[in-house]
Amino acid sequence: MSKFLLSVHVLAAILAVGPVAVAASMFPAAARRVAAGGDVTTVTVLHRICRVYTLVAIAVPVFGLGVAGTMHVMGDPWLIVSIGLTAVAAAVLAFVVLPGQKSQLAAPAPATLGRLGMTTGVFNLLWAAVTVLMIVRPGSSTGA
Repeated sequence: MSKFLLSVHVLAAILAVGPVAVAASMFPAAARRVAAGGDVTTVTVLHRICRVYTLVAIAVPVFGLGVAGTMHVMGDPWLIVSIGLTAVAAAVLAFVVLPGQKSQLAAPAPATLGRLGMTTGVFNLLWAAVTVLMIVRPGSSTGA
């Protein structure tokens, strides 16, 4: 059962979080092109990708908790830190990145795109840190 849950967890991370990270990173540059007279279609699609795949990405922590339960690592510090970083990343996405994208679609404001890009970078760095913790698992005794 652990292998199945781990497989779904990793696939969900790759197929759901990956597109959000890429689309969110592309959004500020695409929004700058819109502000310079470009087509709004690209930023609309990028925002839609972020919104839809954010909902799909809920599967990542759900299956991750299932994996942690079957591996008996729920109390391990690396997992607790990973859960905390995941929660912070989700909050940054839900309360800063997605609303920032939405406001850019409603009323383009090139002056705020730098902040949106920086916040998106923070979101991506948080996921990178979680990924490293999931691979390295400092202090883990599972031997995997």
